[in-house]
Amino acid sequence: MEQESKQYEQQIKNHPLFSGATAAEFGDLLKKCTVKTYKKKERLLYSQSPRNGLLLILKGVTEVYVLADKNRDHEVLEVLEAGEIIGFSSLADFLGEPSHHEHSYTVEVRAVEEAVCLHVPYEVMEARWHQEEVRDYVLRHVAVRLRDIYASLAEQVHLASQWGESDPFIQRVQDFMTSPPVLIDRDSPVQDVAGIMVERNSSSVVVVNEDGSLAGIITEKDLVQRVVAAGTSESGSAEAVMTDKPFTITKNEYYYEAMATILLNGVKHLPVVDEYRPGRVVGMVTLSDLLKKKNRGKFDVLHEIEGSDESTLPDVKNAIYDILANLLHDDIPTRHTLEIVTKLYDRLMRHCVDLAEEKVREKYGPPPLPYAFFLMGSGGRAEQFMLTDQDHFLVYGDPDREEDREKAESYFRALGNEIVLWLERAGYKRCDGNMMASETNWRGTITHWSERLRTWGLRATNDNILLGHNFLAFRFLCGDEELKDSFVDMVRTQFEKSRIFLFRAAEQEKNSPVPTLDHPIRALFRVKKEGIDIKKHALFPFHHSLQILAAHSGIYGGTPLEMAEELKENGVITESFMDDLTFAYEIILKIRVEQSWNRYTRGEQNTSEIKFTQMRSRDKEELMIALKTVRALQNKAVSAYGMMS
Repeated sequence: MEQESKQYEQQIKNHPLFSGATAAEFGDLLKKCTVKTYKKKERLLYSQSPRNGLLLILKGVTEVYVLADKNRDHEVLEVLEAGEIIGFSSLADFLGEPSHHEHSYTVEVRAVEEAVCLHVPYEVMEARWHQEEVRDYVLRHVAVRLRDIYASLAEQVHLASQWGESDPFIQRVQDFMTSPPVLIDRDSPVQDVAGIMVERNSSSVVVVNEDGSLAGIITEKDLVQRVVAAGTSESGSAEAVMTDKPFTITKNEYYYEAMATILLNGVKHLPVVDEYRPGRVVGMVTLSDLLKKKNRGKFDVLHEIEGSDESTLPDVKNAIYDILANLLHDDIPTRHTLEIVTKLYDRLMRHCVDLAEEKVREKYGPPPLPYAFFLMGSGGRAEQFMLTDQDHFLVYGDPDREEDREKAESYFRALGNEIVLWLERAGYKRCDGNMMASETNWRGTITHWSERLRTWGLRATNDNILLGHNFLAFRFLCGDEELKDSFVDMVRTQFEKSRIFLFRAAEQEKNSPVPTLDHPIRALFRVKKEGIDIKKHALFPFHHSLQILAAHSGIYGGTPLEMAEELKENGVITESFMDDLTFAYEIILKIRVEQSWNRYTRGEQNTSEIKFTQMRSRDKEELMIALKTVRALQNKAVSAYGMMS
């Protein structure tokens, strides 16, 4: 002990627990103490271990924590450094106060880095307790700890009351699923299936194979459509009417993931599977279950959209904003938030297109040709979290006879105008650049669009390249699927013929590189700045480079991550780089969405300019990593066209 404590002797002697003691007293007290070294992550105290003294930290950092669950997740209560005491909670034992609990100690302590501690047994505390300065030191530190604990508890209660109805978003599926699920065999008669559903008061049953694995699902809707309405025999088997390969969710996923799966796929029942035993169904979650866990008024927006008319359409925006506010408040990952909100916006826009067509039908009758409606810009990329300006175009089929061409143009001119009007009523302002289906340049037959793209390719000016980038963010929203596929094939063919256009676009990226990240954040852009334009310097380079690289591989349409996924499947990018892209995209979107939403709630004008002073240190660090990945993506896009970055 004497050799171990020699280097810390003066530090110990100056501590309030020992200061004032004579040299002889200090020597005797020190002999009763023990110095011990702890490695990083080594536990100093266990939750149920007996306390027989205090620990004085001489070197390093420790954390006091409580185990949150059986998976050994932990919540840190406080971090203590050199000179601080561990074990004040056990002073009641030292003072002789009886414990009314079988296990009094629930916290644990471990070293964050290598730590050296002095164990001070209770007999040393007894010897020093008569000193007023020792009692004063202990009392002050206990009072400070008590104050901090109460402040922390008050904050937790405050946050809990704020969460209110948004709390279910962070619940696990296993907390609200119906279990056990109703299971039937593949060869069960349909009549028996219907009887089981009535008997168990269940709106669905899970069909399983002989080994108990998931085969399919039968819902009330399936029975009505495939048995009753179809007039088929009730003596058929479950296999004949089931929906095979249904969408599923694991029991450890979150509420918002279940809601997203249901909204994105248009289903109302999700079998819950055990991720450790693939195919084993352990429960069932329905849309009704999810709505019960959340204030139904918020998710009635789905019905509100479908039932809205000219007078009630403006109210839908506020209902969607309420959902967005809850998702942002609960720190739901930004990509998941945008998936949910995009689904709602898509439904709103499709409803507006339906209302527009209904209006045009009153005067012109049904559409003379099939048509497809596409989104561009943030809507096309599924990044729209607040209603912005309109950005869309219309494609319709080529008429068989030349004399029908003018009639078709009149019809779709009217439809384009009505779509713009209805979207405007819903809260979408008109595009400043007139990139809308109401404009001649943003609607037409596939032949018209082919000529348009050929012109862009022949005249690869900066303006046309800018138009091309906005166009390449297109995403099919509604209309004729076959026409959509024909249109995408035409786009692919035209851009293969217009390689100079993509070459010029890649050249622009080469000349406007995302800055390297080996400089301080304030000097990222070669000059000292207080912020950056997150769209100009992060999102646009990300999208443009991805579009150029995707086009080089014949990939068109869809969201950015859908394009990236196809690039990965085609071997253009590695799985590791795909992970980097996903991370970078999440970080950039998160900063963009949070900053814009905060400005909106404060009533400030929206801008994509991000101030470094308004960013957390962690966000700055993550942004630097994200920009480095975008730079790497730029280099890949440039290299694909034979240029050195």
